[in-house]
Amino acid sequence: MIAAIRSEALKLTTTRMWWVLALVLLGYVGFIAALLAGLFGALGDQLAAQPDAPQLPPESLPPIIYSTATSIGYVFPLILGTIAVTSEVRYQTLTPTFLAQPGRGRVLTAKLIVLAVAGAVLGLIGLVASMGLGAPILAATGNDPAIDQSETWLLAGRILIAMALWAVIGVGIGSLIQNQIAAIVVVLAFTQFVEPILRFGTSIWEWTATVGKFLPGAASDALVGSSIFTSLGMGTTQVQALEWWQGGLVLFGLAVVVSVLGYLTAWRRDIT
Repeated sequence: MIAAIRSEALKLTTTRMWWVLALVLLGYVGFIAALLAGLFGALGDQLAAQPDAPQLPPESLPPIIYSTATSIGYVFPLILGTIAVTSEVRYQTLTPTFLAQPGRGRVLTAKLIVLAVAGAVLGLIGLVASMGLGAPILAATGNDPAIDQSETWLLAGRILIAMALWAVIGVGIGSLIQNQIAAIVVVLAFTQFVEPILRFGTSIWEWTATVGKFLPGAASDALVGSSIFTSLGMGTTQVQALEWWQGGLVLFGLAVVVSVLGYLTAWRRDIT
């Protein structure tokens, strides 16, 4: 198993994709975090004076800003996990892998472990971006960037877990949809269009909001404990959210389901 993990780690780190995604994540999350910190930090008093505006107490600002690492950046480990599988199918590197290690379940397990670690690393990079740029701007606008340090560190730990699970989900999706272009299109379409629309639509009525909180992105936000989407609301009713541990179970369950389905439907097929 150690050899399989070492092999999968070597495959990942010898390609450019992981650090390209890491650089884009760093810039994208950093920009959004800095923008939100400046906007909400400067407009806090004005928003508080308007009852119809989203209310953002000072103690809620740091979690909102720091959680952009997942609420905005979760698509990056998802894409990384997807490409980690589809690129092997595209360039037929699975053939020598299976010749060297006939146990396909062991190969998949090793890939899941490596990508989970890679997802956590991307989460760390996202935290560097959101905290590194968000905290100084919050401080400059007169807000305490770490009102409760213990809660801040718990938030950071849950962000790493969420990003690791998203990378694992990406591996499962790449196993199910082995055409690389199709898989990326599906991932981007669902994360950037379909799920946001579903989350907005289900938040309009209370009876649908109880269903919407089980969507993958909503579960991820619940696991982390904060999100720009749940904090501001996405519809005309109060957004419902799972407990953090419930969100973690939903996301973990999704990771298990897509990984098992990927193994049963794709990894057991004959390859050419």
